[in-house]
Amino acid sequence: MKLKSIDQQVVAVVGASSGIGRETALQLAKRGAKLVVSARSEAGLASLVKEIEQFGSEAIAVPADVSDCAQVKSIAAATIDRFGRLDTWVHAAATAVISPFEQVTPEEFKRVIDVNLMGPVYAAMAALPLLRQTGRGAFIAISSVEARRSMPLQTSYSASKHGLEGFLDSLRAELRHEGVPISITNVMPAVINTPFYNKARTKLGVKPTGVPPYYQPSLVAEAILHAAEYPTRDMIVGDVGRAVDFLQKIAPDLVDTLVGAIAIPGQRTQTIKAVDDPNNLFEPISGYDTVTGDFTDKTIPSFLDWFDVHPAAKWTTAAGLGAIALIAANLFKEME
Repeated sequence: MKLKSIDQQVVAVVGASSGIGRETALQLAKRGAKLVVSARSEAGLASLVKEIEQFGSEAIAVPADVSDCAQVKSIAAATIDRFGRLDTWVHAAATAVISPFEQVTPEEFKRVIDVNLMGPVYAAMAALPLLRQTGRGAFIAISSVEARRSMPLQTSYSASKHGLEGFLDSLRAELRHEGVPISITNVMPAVINTPFYNKARTKLGVKPTGVPPYYQPSLVAEAILHAAEYPTRDMIVGDVGRAVDFLQKIAPDLVDTLVGAIAIPGQRTQTIKAVDDPNNLFEPISGYDTVTGDFTDKTIPSFLDWFDVHPAAKWTTAAGLGAIALIAANLFKEME
């Protein structure tokens, strides 16, 4: 499967008004893509289109709530009306309720599922026919490391991300069986410094936080741009996320204990926040149409992500380490 270079692509970015989506749209614009950007925040989209145009790229904004299938399909329709085709769909929209499970209402839990799981499902329903018409393309969903390892106080969010991974795996298998040249990518960030925690609904009594360390949104955007050009199955962004995924596979009971001890107290800040304070669960809120959040001082670099966007180096390094291990084992046998 060969995908177009980004400067030849028409890309829809959903959840584009802030955070990972906004950074991705800006990086795509710098690389020359034509863009359709969507979110609930009309003000955020308007400012984003202005920034994109400063890079000399073309963009239109389509306000939409991804929990409504008709509104998601309107994004696809606007893409065809303006540009005549779709090459890549990037789905980054998400919301959360950070709370002990027994304090979450059925309406709140359902809303998170509607946005985080049904949103990408509706997006695939809208995007796949267009990608088939184009003849090739990429559908990229921004999930979370929580697709692999659930976190306490985030039951609905974790459930939605587990469900999203299952959906993408099933969809990918169907398309591969048909021989359809559409790449399906699951991007799973670790804790990212975006306004996500400012906008989430919380019942902790305080403003929530991810469990540090944080990574900058630019790392996730770089992974997304790579997947838009090179078919990629899964990408975990952030070295801590890789470590969590590995530990979950080999010692899930241990991880249960660790996240209980670390993540329950670790998701609380000292800033008071009431449950009815502004949040974006059901309606967009203003003031957070930015790429980064409040935790830049807690961000660290990630080193292993580089190998995902340089696969030849990854396999060369793996082969080299394997050869060294084999030689060492043989030498040890000879010494015996």
